[in-house]
Amino acid sequence: MGCKLYVGNLPFSVDDQALFDTFAQVGKVQSARVIIDRETQRSKGFGFVEMATDQEALHAIEQFHGAQFEGRPLTVNEARPMEPRTGGYGDQSSRPPRGNR
Repeated sequence: MGCKLYVGNLPFSVDDQALFDTFAQVGKVQSARVIIDRETQRSKGFGFVEMATDQEALHAIEQFHGAQFEGRPLTVNEARPMEPRTGGYGDQSSRPPRGNR
């Protein structure tokens, strides 16, 4: 199983293939995905890359964290599991209980 990396501060022009090709320079890439905003269909400026091995992932972090990519310094680190979301639409915990009014 590979190691998933978070890649932040991506230029909005970068697509999945460009992300894949960039990280393939330092190791075997299993997947590369730029996160797209559902409403605007534009990049959110970050994505995820899964490297084949932990060693390749560490090498990618060393090579690309802080490196300039199309004029922007990349943020590259090991991806953390997504935190549970709270608040906002659909979160029933902050609403008063329904009942007699």
